Amino acid sequence: MTDHDTSESTDDADHKIGATFRRLRQDRGMSLRELADMSGVSVGMISQIERDLANPSMRVLTALRRALNIPMQSMFNDDPAEGADNPPFVRRAARRPHIDLGPLQKELLTSGGNHNLQIMILTIAPGGTSGQTALSYPAEKGGLVLEGELTLSVDNCDARLAEGDSFVFDSALSHGFRNDSDRPARILWVIGAVQFDRHL
Repeated sequence: MTDHDTSESTDDADHKIGATFRRLRQDRGMSLRELADMSGVSVGMISQIERDLANPSMRVLTALRRALNIPMQSMFNDDPAEGADNPPFVRRAARRPHIDLGPLQKELLTSGGNHNLQIMILTIAPGGTSGQTALSYPAEKGGLVLEGELTLSVDNCDARLAEGDSFVFDSALSHGFRNDSDRPARILWVIGAVQFDRHL
């Protein structure tokens, strides 16, 4: 359960997240120190992530994304122009962008553009987790176990989920997940934006 596991990408659509974060940070004119101060992630860790020497945990990924004020879609380096021959509400299977986070792979299903609803497939390797520290931010999450098993923890309550099991929870509650099995788990993962006044 680390913030810096590494893994090779095996698909042309896969990409390490470092170059994307560096570009987004530089586009905003932010130094490493400024991003570190805003995100609570150390300068050293951000530098390693940007050079693809470390893979961020879900907690670190979320902290950096929120500090940069970018939607989830931006992390996938998705180019809407590449799908211009399709209706804007469609994502073709062959054009799904991927993110390689070592023991965790993210595959974007949501069509191009910014949306309040994000749909992904997470593939979690045996022993893979969401990170050492629990996640918590205003949104709603739900999903379906497509293959394998997943242990989901929400508000200090653990549930072991098997193929076909589904879930929905308020992600303002502390939460995380891990794959305790000996085979990969594939999860349909849905994140819906929540009005901030629900959490005031």
